[in-house]
Amino acid sequence: MNLIDRIVMAIDPKKGIERYYARKKIEILNTGYSNHGASTTKKTMIGWQSAGGGVKKDIYKNRKKLVERSRDLYMGVATATGALKTINTNVIGSGLRLKAAIDNETIGISDEEAEKVENLIEREFDLWANDKIDNLGIMNFYQLQELVFLTVLMNGECFIKLNYFETPKQPYNLKLEVLEPDRVYTPNSLLSDKSVVEGVKIDKNGRIEGYYISSEHPLDATGLVTEKYIKTYGNENQRNLIHLLFTERPEQIRGIPVLSPVIEPLRQLGNYTEAELTAAVISGLYAVFIESDANNIEGADTGELESVRNDLLVDGEDDTTIELAPGMVIGLNPGEKANTANPGRPNTNFDPFVTSILRQIGSALEVPYELLIKNFTSSYSASRAALLEAWKMFRKRREWFAANFTQIVYEEWLNEAFLLGRIDLKNYGTDILIDKAWSKSQWNGPSQGQIDPLKEANAAVIRINNGLSTRTRETAELNGGDFEQNVRILAKENKLLKEKGVAINAETTKILESSED
Repeated sequence: MNLIDRIVMAIDPKKGIERYYARKKIEILNTGYSNHGASTTKKTMIGWQSAGGGVKKDIYKNRKKLVERSRDLYMGVATATGALKTINTNVIGSGLRLKAAIDNETIGISDEEAEKVENLIEREFDLWANDKIDNLGIMNFYQLQELVFLTVLMNGECFIKLNYFETPKQPYNLKLEVLEPDRVYTPNSLLSDKSVVEGVKIDKNGRIEGYYISSEHPLDATGLVTEKYIKTYGNENQRNLIHLLFTERPEQIRGIPVLSPVIEPLRQLGNYTEAELTAAVISGLYAVFIESDANNIEGADTGELESVRNDLLVDGEDDTTIELAPGMVIGLNPGEKANTANPGRPNTNFDPFVTSILRQIGSALEVPYELLIKNFTSSYSASRAALLEAWKMFRKRREWFAANFTQIVYEEWLNEAFLLGRIDLKNYGTDILIDKAWSKSQWNGPSQGQIDPLKEANAAVIRINNGLSTRTRETAELNGGDFEQNVRILAKENKLLKEKGVAINAETTKILESSED
């Protein structure tokens, strides 16, 4: 109420009240979103309680509970487990493979020289990547990728510490230590320090400087837990730590699980499925109840009838529990009657209802329903459209993972390979542009797969012949292969066929004839 309204209210309260309500009506009649999404007068909107908040209130306050529930869903709800594994399998598969792609023009070397160095780099990298390069000595680089990405999906983030120490039969010292996100936290002594948020230290420029990491998992600790501060980069600008996270808000520095928007429907769907399964099992138990005549009880031998053998009882000590078993026979006391309730299972509406919910969950996770449950019953066009839509997400996730993890690890490894003198890189270390030119690469993962291999292969040939794609790319996308390696193997096979005078079919004959020319 402004000054004029207060004066009018003091002189003439009736006029003052009329002015007040008139002003409120004008506010209600506002246009734009006030009549729609921001309406506070529509009956459908009045009960919608919402409040604004930044990342601290909306995300950090709830992050711990979201992570706990995401892990629980992964361990106990089949749909959640299948969703995360489907994304992980299609994005990472058996691991993203290195294909060196040196920018020889920037470096100033010929194509032939670049090819030789690329082959050497790939051989040396395989020597390191196929070894047990995790800190515990359990996984190679490709197996570790699967663990890292699954951790990101389940927790919303993952921390990887880069360590260097010698191991037998391995010239490279680089090792990767995968850390549980729970180990990054704000120590009690720094709770009042505004530059430390959720265990992350922010410098004066607003950039992440480092992380506070506990000596062991807080929930597994057997003694006093201490923390260590680790900077993202060391004193010589070497990388110490890689932090992978999914962000959805500006200024967000801690991640949340990919299942966060669908935690409630997944949990309810799990409960519903379990209830239906239990009801179906109970309805399948055929029971026989024997009733005694109360009038003839004296001198009668009612016997002792058991529904389940004593040695199979789960909680025989509890007299209030009745355990069921297939083909059970239950003796009733005189005067007792058995009333049966037929649960009517299997429920004919179970599958349509679950399908509807799964479609919504798949939409939120960007995984089509058909792929989510691995059931392709539609037409070729519909199934292919679903796969293509899913692969937009898979490629996006793969490119994100390659840029933020595998490429970073590769650059650190290449730097060590140069320092050890195992790979000679011209002018490496003199200019960051040249360093980036040496470390350019492609990371190939599992192929999309084909519903109709013949159609897919013909389409690939058309793209190549019209300059819309390359043989290298099409080989990687069709079956995850390496075109250059295929050419070398084919040349070897053709040479062997020629020496033995074997022509398998017409296509082989054409290949042999062209090789002779």
